[in-house]
Amino acid sequence: MFQLKSYQQGTLDTLTSFFKRCRETRDIEAAFSESLKDNNYADVPYRTYNFDANPYVCIRIPTGGGKTILGAYAIATATKEYLSQDYPITLWLVPTTTIQQQTIAALKSNPAYTEHLNKAFANNVSVYDIADVNQIRSQDIGNKAIIVVSTLANLRVTKTTDRKVYQYHEDFEPHFAKLTSNHPAFDKLEKVTEDDVSENGLTVKDIGKVKYSFVNLLALYNPLIIVDEAHNARTLLTFDTLKLVHPAAIIEFTATPNTTSTNGSNIIYHVSAAQLKAEEMIKLPIILTEHVNGWEEAVRDAVLTRERLAVKAQKDTDYIRPIVLLQAENKNGKVTVEVIKQCLMEQHHIDENKIAIATGTQRELDGLDLFQPDCPIEFVITIEALKEGWDCSFAYVFCSVRQVSSSKDAEQLLGRVLRMPYAKRRVIEDLNRAYAHLSTNSLAQAAKELADKLISMGFEELEVATFLRQQDASQGDLFNSTVDPSKTPRLSLSTLMVEVNDVIDMTSLTETDRSSIKISEVDGRKVVTVTGKVSDNLKKAITNVAINSKPSIENSIRMHNQSVYAAQAPSENGVKFALLPRLCVINQGELELAEKEVFLDVFGWSLLDYPAEINYKPTEETTSFSIDLQGKKIKYNVVDDGQTFNLNFANTEVTLDELIGWLDLECRQSDLTQREITGFLSNVINHLLKKPELTLTTLIRNKFPLVNAIQDLISEYRKQAATKGYQQALFSNESDVSTTYDYSYEFKANAYPARPPYYSGSYDFNKHYYPQIEDMKSNGEEFDCAQIIDLIPEVKHWVRNLVRRNEASFSLPLANANFYPDFIVELKDGRLLIIEYKGEAYKTNDDSAEKRLIGNLWAKSSQGNCLFLMAVKKDEYGQGVRQQIMNVIG
Repeated sequence: MFQLKSYQQGTLDTLTSFFKRCRETRDIEAAFSESLKDNNYADVPYRTYNFDANPYVCIRIPTGGGKTILGAYAIATATKEYLSQDYPITLWLVPTTTIQQQTIAALKSNPAYTEHLNKAFANNVSVYDIADVNQIRSQDIGNKAIIVVSTLANLRVTKTTDRKVYQYHEDFEPHFAKLTSNHPAFDKLEKVTEDDVSENGLTVKDIGKVKYSFVNLLALYNPLIIVDEAHNARTLLTFDTLKLVHPAAIIEFTATPNTTSTNGSNIIYHVSAAQLKAEEMIKLPIILTEHVNGWEEAVRDAVLTRERLAVKAQKDTDYIRPIVLLQAENKNGKVTVEVIKQCLMEQHHIDENKIAIATGTQRELDGLDLFQPDCPIEFVITIEALKEGWDCSFAYVFCSVRQVSSSKDAEQLLGRVLRMPYAKRRVIEDLNRAYAHLSTNSLAQAAKELADKLISMGFEELEVATFLRQQDASQGDLFNSTVDPSKTPRLSLSTLMVEVNDVIDMTSLTETDRSSIKISEVDGRKVVTVTGKVSDNLKKAITNVAINSKPSIENSIRMHNQSVYAAQAPSENGVKFALLPRLCVINQGELELAEKEVFLDVFGWSLLDYPAEINYKPTEETTSFSIDLQGKKIKYNVVDDGQTFNLNFANTEVTLDELIGWLDLECRQSDLTQREITGFLSNVINHLLKKPELTLTTLIRNKFPLVNAIQDLISEYRKQAATKGYQQALFSNESDVSTTYDYSYEFKANAYPARPPYYSGSYDFNKHYYPQIEDMKSNGEEFDCAQIIDLIPEVKHWVRNLVRRNEASFSLPLANANFYPDFIVELKDGRLLIIEYKGEAYKTNDDSAEKRLIGNLWAKSSQGNCLFLMAVKKDEYGQGVRQQIMNVIG
């Protein structure tokens, strides 16, 4: 059974809460703002794009993060939480026909997709290519979840008669058979015009009638829209195109959303490259080797890298056959596909059957399953044909004989070698890395361009500085036992090389600055080489004489400084963070981690102990119209309730048991037995049916709002039980609590899934355990607290704790949530200190009081190994944060 990664579940949780708020409040902007707060994102305005009544949000996720699987899961989430339908219509838009076919194949046959969709929609799921939509039967609408996959280009036109999806087709006539002019969408549907006459048997008499087209079919049923690679869909023409199908909601997925323009995306959830690495989705770091002595050298070392990886792969627990992806020049270039193939065969004695060519005209990968042990392919030569839609996690080595800066395709090709085999970290460390061999004739240019490509793939600058490392081709064997790849220098770490046109002014430089630079000539060019951090004065001096533009030089220096800073992080230098003991309780004679499930067990939680009474009132959202003939004109008006049938009192063929069975499937939860949930649901429904204004038909017609109300009621009862169990387990006279290493938490060196915004201030934190610091401004009280921690001599290192990042976050239990302290500090004497910083407005509220209680209990139960402080700017004695910390340390 496929298991979602933590960031994938976080994405769906965010979409769930967002769509729930949209449904309950009908205020999309407020729902968007609240969702940003949930994830500790900065509050930014919601852009409507004139889709005022329809949610339109974006998930930002780097290449390799699994956008397609998230899209499949998002369909069920949006359907349940917002559309309130059993079976939706989804229009899934992709940028290319290659990705279109790949997506269709995945949705139809990949168990990771099909199992979830079939479970969500009771095995009633149909996936269509846009070319086959005439096969959709009218009886399937509302009885099957229908997913239509199309390229955006199929719909995006200025003249709708130019595309089949807009044209009249008699196969769609049954879908419009019952359509009348009183339908809410009638006026919005495209009508037959003079341009349509003479096509498909239409005549002048048909002008003005609703056109039986696929786009009108979509508009009739308000589809959900999934947009893949959404950065390609930001034009006004795209928005106008999407409006034609009148979507109920739009969900975008992209690695590089536009965030600045008025047409920028509404990013509701942001996945970072660090999260993908921590979740074992991608290979990092990338070991980059630049080759300045010709393309043959790059190909040679790519071959050698593959050979060494293949030897190591023999020892892995799963089958892995490392593959080299080689990017050739186009047919007008010098190093073409044929030249590289000849080089592999003649110079490196590679058998021809191990080489596949994948270009627009040569498609030797078609029909091959690269994951099969009997597949011989070890080298794939391409130009750009693999840039999208090709996915083989056995690709480990990227070799480009082209100038990287000359092709935007390099970023997509590089993305092919980042995916981790089996989405699982390998036992052999070298198999957790990707390798790039680049031929270049420009000094340090390849590294800069590769960094730019990674940024355009969704990496942040600091992530590039952390995850991209350079291997000098002259260093010899990367895999030699005397070389530790983890210590391979990061991008531009050892040297920053800048070409200049004049002598650098030394007068404003300090002795440290002067000792860090070297001026030399390379191929007749003056070059300044800098080792270590570039100060502001040195940056100014270099910029004044640099050949490249000021923005380009400043960008290079910023990246270089980030690399230097990243290299200083303890986690990058083999230092381990001490284990943190966890808070535990003795429950029925057994030591257990103090968490919500234990509190419920201590209390003896049973849903049947709570009243099955719900404050529920259905709301009628349908509108009826009266149509009549006045003179020679047809008129229609909204009618009041007294003129319509009350359908809530109509007979229904759905039985009470069938309704309870449906509610049972929707409400089933791991801590409730089948007897509990069905008994409780029966009691709830019977209680509701005692009300004279409610009938079984009423409940069935309103089953989606009903199930949400019941789920909210169960959640409230669970909270009440957990609160009582929490007090009983931890703070009663009978409590048996200990903070013990029998259950411990570890900050792992390679697992810190931080996400932007990262700290980018001028102060360098020397003791933060990881290179990144998430969500901390470069000034303010929290920054001041972090700086004080960093400067205290007794501190060995510290971590800015992540919030709700599962195994990558340290937490203490609260009654109905978890408490994620701001700072975790390891002292030089081995003790551990938790610091929660509270601003003046929050230091005495109920939330702070509860956190202080649990923090003190954790420290008190640790036999002196742990300390806790709730720090404030000034305590009741007028002491500042530093003194408060020193008081606790003792």
